[in-house]
Amino acid sequence: MQESTGFDGGMGELGLNIEGLLRRSARQLIQQAIEGEVQVLLEEYAAVRMVDGRRAVVRNGYLPEREILTAVGPVPVQVPKVRDRSGSGVVFRSSLVPPYVRKSRTVAAALPWLYLHGVSSGRMHEALSVLLGEEAKGLSPAVLGRLKVEWAQEHAQWQRRSLQGKRYAYWWADGVYTQLRAEDDPRMCLLVIIGVTAEGKKEVVAVTDGLRESKASWLEILRDLRDRGLQEAPLLAIGDGAMGFWAALDEIYPQTRHQRCWVHKTANILNELPKRLQGKAKAALQAIWMADTREAAEKAWQAFVRDYQAKYPRAVAKLEKDRDVLLTFFDFPAEHWRHIRSSNAIESTFATVRQRSSRTKNCVSRATFLGLSYKLIQQAERHWRGIQHPERLRELFAGVTFVDGMPANETRLDPQQDAA
Repeated sequence: MQESTGFDGGMGELGLNIEGLLRRSARQLIQQAIEGEVQVLLEEYAAVRMVDGRRAVVRNGYLPEREILTAVGPVPVQVPKVRDRSGSGVVFRSSLVPPYVRKSRTVAAALPWLYLHGVSSGRMHEALSVLLGEEAKGLSPAVLGRLKVEWAQEHAQWQRRSLQGKRYAYWWADGVYTQLRAEDDPRMCLLVIIGVTAEGKKEVVAVTDGLRESKASWLEILRDLRDRGLQEAPLLAIGDGAMGFWAALDEIYPQTRHQRCWVHKTANILNELPKRLQGKAKAALQAIWMADTREAAEKAWQAFVRDYQAKYPRAVAKLEKDRDVLLTFFDFPAEHWRHIRSSNAIESTFATVRQRSSRTKNCVSRATFLGLSYKLIQQAERHWRGIQHPERLRELFAGVTFVDGMPANETRLDPQQDAA
C-alpha cells in the first residue's frame, strides 16, 4: 500500500501547506522580535515607580492585528501596547512594524519609508532582502534609481493638478525638517499644507521645498495654488508662529483667519521657565485652551499673567504676543476644537521622519528629495480620518457665526447643566 504523504491533494496543495507553514514560522519569529523590543523598553523604565511602589510603565495588551510584508507574503502580527501610569507620555513603537508599512503589500509602499529612515541606496538592497526575500534580487541600484525617478515625476505631475472648484475649511501649515539632505541646499525643508475639504476629508494640499521662515517661499506656494484654481480662501489656517507663512497668507488669502498652534506655544513658553515650575505652568496654560468659553479662557489667561509676570516676564511675553490668534478657535464649531487648536495633523504624520537614523549621510537631488517625501505622505494620507461632525462645515460655509463654539442663534447650556 502506498504510504500516505499526509496531504490529500496534489503538489499544488502541498505547496499551499508549505507556504502556510512558512508564514506561521515567519509570524512567530517576528512576534518574538517585537516582544523582545517591548521588553527592552520595560526594562529601561523598570526603576520608575509610582508613589505606591508600583511600576509606572507596564504592558497594556495589544494593538489590533496588522499585516506586514515578508518574503512569504503578508504576515499578521500583534504589536504590544504599554501604559504609562505616570503620565509622562512613554509609548512603545516597534522598529519592525513602522506605522506606514504595517498594511503595505507593495514594494512602492516600503521603499520610501526605508529610504527616508536612513537606508542609503547601497544598503537598501540589504534591508529589502529582509522584507522581500528572493524578490529583492531584482532591485538593483539601477532599478532603485528608476523608481526614484518615477516618484519624482509623480510628485511633479501632482503639483500641476487642477484645483478649480476646490474649497477648504481648514489648513494646517508647517515647515518640516528631515535629516535627508538635498545636494544643492542642505538647509531646505519640506513646506507642507494639509487641508480639510468642504466634505470634512483631510487631504494634502501642497508638499514642496523651501525655507521655513521665508515669506518668499510660502508666497510661491500660495500663488501657485491660486493660479491652479484655488480661488476660495480657506476659512482658518493653523500653524506655528515662527513662519513667513502668515505674511504670505495675508497677501494671497487675506480673508483667512489665523490660529496659532497651542502645542508649539506651550513648548516655547515652558522653555522660559525652570523645570520645577513647568508642570504647574503647563496645567495653567491648558486651563486657557481647554476652557469652555472665551470668557473663561480670558480669566485663565489673566491668572497665568498674574502668577508669572513678575519673575518670568519673557514667558508671559511669549503668551501675550499672540493673544488674538491663540483664541480664534472659539469662533468655530466646538466639535472641531480638538482638530484646530494645534498643528498635530502635520506633526504626527512626520514624527517618524524626524526620528530617522542619524547614520545616513547621503545627499539626494531636489527632485528625489521631493518625490520620496511625497510618497511618504501619500502613504500616510490613506489612513487619515476625516474631521468630526463634518455637517458643521456647511454652516461655516453658509456664513453662520459661531460664538464659544456654538451657532450664535443657539442657546449655549451652562457647562454644569450640559455635563448633567
